[in-house]
Amino acid sequence: MFMCGMNAVRSPMAEMLARRILPSDIFISSAGVHAGERDPFVDVVLEEEGLSLGDREPRAVDDIDDAYFDLIITLSPQAHHTAMEFTRTMAVEVEYWPTFDPTSITGTREQRLAAYREVRDHLKERIAKRFTGPDNP
Repeated sequence: MFMCGMNAVRSPMAEMLARRILPSDIFISSAGVHAGERDPFVDVVLEEEGLSLGDREPRAVDDIDDAYFDLIITLSPQAHHTAMEFTRTMAVEVEYWPTFDPTSITGTREQRLAAYREVRDHLKERIAKRFTGPDNP
């Protein structure tokens, strides 16, 4: 599971990229500490990769019922803190991948999209390296 603050930008991007990179028999999901608003820039940069969120809306970790995860990858400090508290009594590995929040960028539409593309490309590289690199067949 990928987790960020509001499941609106980083974690849904990571979820869709991981679904494309990893085998289909691996359960992949994402959630936020809170559910935010869907971000249209995410749709644009995923579409550039041939991916889509479809009708999926942001969800909070509390909205995921009866799911078991072997690994939670947190992408923001708030998500990491929440995941560590949430998994204190569980046998779940938690990894922290600090990931820039592109919503903090202001400027033209193209400048803002460039920040989202940077996050997308960072996540794509990190997922591929973590799960399909030399140590992971």
